[in-house]
Amino acid sequence: MTPDERAAAIAAEYAALPEVLAVALGGSRAAGNEDAGSDIDLYVYSRGEVPVPPRREIAERRGERVEVDNRWWGPGDEWLEREGGLHVDVMFWRTADVGAHLTASLERHEARMGYTTTLWHTLRTCRVLFDREGWLADLGRRADQPYPDELARAIIALNFPPLRGAHGAYPNQIAQAVRRNDLVSVNHRLTEFLASYLDILFALNRETHPGEKRLLTLAARLPLVPANCTGQVERVLSFTPVTLHEVPEGVEAIVDNLARLLGERGELPASHTADARPASVD
Repeated sequence: MTPDERAAAIAAEYAALPEVLAVALGGSRAAGNEDAGSDIDLYVYSRGEVPVPPRREIAERRGERVEVDNRWWGPGDEWLEREGGLHVDVMFWRTADVGAHLTASLERHEARMGYTTTLWHTLRTCRVLFDREGWLADLGRRADQPYPDELARAIIALNFPPLRGAHGAYPNQIAQAVRRNDLVSVNHRLTEFLASYLDILFALNRETHPGEKRLLTLAARLPLVPANCTGQVERVLSFTPVTLHEVPEGVEAIVDNLARLLGERGELPASHTADARPASVD
């Protein structure tokens, strides 16, 4: 059984539950950039809570190392398929929450700190496996629209000040953590820094944010990318205790190139126009 056939078989089991309205395949397998280590990401949509007992029955019938109703990142079930050991990750979404999120992004143009358009990206790229009433197809048609300029500007306006200018800007926090030789804090702040940085990059290109995996590879394929984007980020993330002191300068260089690119495109927030020096683009 291929992974796609396996995903369809699992979706059919959830489709038999009366509470389930739709099931879709997401993640790298739906986007077409999977590799040998890719799991099966399934999104199960319902108007209310899907009861745990039938979910547990599905998971335990199919898998090993079963985890049912873990709620670390929202309701979800996970297991390893007994045949072949493929990891299955099932996420449960309420239809009202998904619709509200899409409305916030596409109609009210509300930005978030990092990953603003990831759910929209999921709806655009997922593969529908079951759709009891056509709800997911309707939502997909809503999601299939051009990237609103207002949303892109909102993402940049919200996410750029934490990269430069705000008292609590990430580069300031990173520099302080370096002075304290606090490696945990450095790593934590770098993660937040890059979340905002990449949210801006995808917004600048009017491309939906693809999520957490392969981000540098996917960002490098964008038409508008700051000079040496990949090399600068990799260098900052490759620090050792010996090179820790170089991290603040590397972070500032990343922001410099981003600010220059935003300035060239007329997308730099007004309060930061002094940063808009000429930039080259990869």
